[in-house]
Amino acid sequence: MLYKLNLEHILFLDIETVPQKQNFSDLDESTQVLWEQKSQYQRKDEITAEDFYERAGIWAEFGKILCISVGYFTFKGDVRSFRVTSFSGDEKQLLKQFKQLLKEHFSQAKHLLCAHNGKEFDFPYIARRMVINGMNLPYKLDLFGKKPWEVPHLDTMELWKFGDYKHYTSLKLLAHILGIPSPKEDMDGSMVKDVFYEENGLDRIISYCELDVVTTAQVFLRLRNEDLLLEKEIIKI
Repeated sequence: MLYKLNLEHILFLDIETVPQKQNFSDLDESTQVLWEQKSQYQRKDEITAEDFYERAGIWAEFGKILCISVGYFTFKGDVRSFRVTSFSGDEKQLLKQFKQLLKEHFSQAKHLLCAHNGKEFDFPYIARRMVINGMNLPYKLDLFGKKPWEVPHLDTMELWKFGDYKHYTSLKLLAHILGIPSPKEDMDGSMVKDVFYEENGLDRIISYCELDVVTTAQVFLRLRNEDLLLEKEIIKI
């Protein structure tokens, strides 16, 4: 089935998120209490809710999206290209722009969204933040009433599980074992909060996010046993 999918019908994506506030002390008292309750089962006993706030960006209720990067294949005869672009900055505005992209170019039944660990993180996170921002969900993210085989989502981590429910593999590890050249990155996911709040380094975060989109597409190609993208085939727009 994977081999029959048309690459031009797939939108690859990745998001970068941070806590809504830089510091735990910046939260109002009610939100502090709710964060303490939300995180109590993830924290070890010696770690306070304030110390654990570094990870608040993982939860859509306490985080926000800084960047959504997307990539898609185009073919002109035998010439293949992978076009990459990003929506960033004000969260509500970038969500509107992403929703418009889906509406105009990826709204048909044949179109699919693909991300690494997207079914557990990217897709529900985007949907939740849209609801929080008072937006109607686009069809591709509104899963209510859909049967499992009607959900238009692909997940490279799930594809790698091959039915194993307990197997987690990071994108970096999967790329490594599949022989995908690792781009030179100057940061990793654990650094996003500090790069954003302390260095005002949104451009660095966007570049990092776009690299993950390209890597996800490369993994998908390897899962189909197809040639990897060459540098000249990757076009930033």
